[in-house]
Amino acid sequence: MERAISAVLVIVGLINFVPIIGVTSAEVLATLYGIPSLDGDLLLLMRHRAVLFGVLGGLIIASAFRRHLQTAALVAAFMAMSGFVVLALMAGNIGVKIQNVMWVDVVAVVGLSWVALVRLRQDKIS
Repeated sequence: MERAISAVLVIVGLINFVPIIGVTSAEVLATLYGIPSLDGDLLLLMRHRAVLFGVLGGLIIASAFRRHLQTAALVAAFMAMSGFVVLALMAGNIGVKIQNVMWVDVVAVVGLSWVALVRLRQDKIS
């Protein structure tokens, strides 16, 4: 069970970590999110978003190997990813690439929920 939990956390961590490549350029961010023109303030915000997701992804990956980090990682990841899903659904008309991000987040939230349920059962049994 521990290996399965670690695998799910590494996968979810990588999903969150990948956007850090967006720090490198506006073109990379535009490709990732399907946003045609990124400059000025929007570029700064998107690069900062990439850094934050890199940090979050790093925490999630670290939690796969350090159980004491799992509660913080699960809460932060669940809030960030489910929050994005809710915002995307509320926005309605979103681009295809943003829809893809949303669906990846839905799958990741399911994985995070499974890890949380397993941990709650384990803690209840102990």
